[in-house]
Amino acid sequence: MIRAKVYVTLKRGVLDPQGETVRGALETLGFAGVQDVRIGKFMVITFNAVSREDAAKRVEEMCKKLLANPVIEDYRFELEEG
Repeated sequence: MIRAKVYVTLKRGVLDPQGETVRGALETLGFAGVQDVRIGKFMVITFNAVSREDAAKRVEEMCKKLLANPVIEDYRFELEEG
């Protein structure tokens, strides 16, 4: 079994109104010094009976086709066995 942890975030330079709202709320709650908050997505995908290389290829394709919008989002992923 291989588990992929996929992280998707907006690219630098792309406005993140949700992140700005959270940053402002943190400041209001007394958490001074927070310069920036970026909101993203986190997904866990579990594969049965595939090699690590095959899982990496599949996740890369999934990110490009569905999980991330490469025009405005960056993505990265980690693979775990077990």
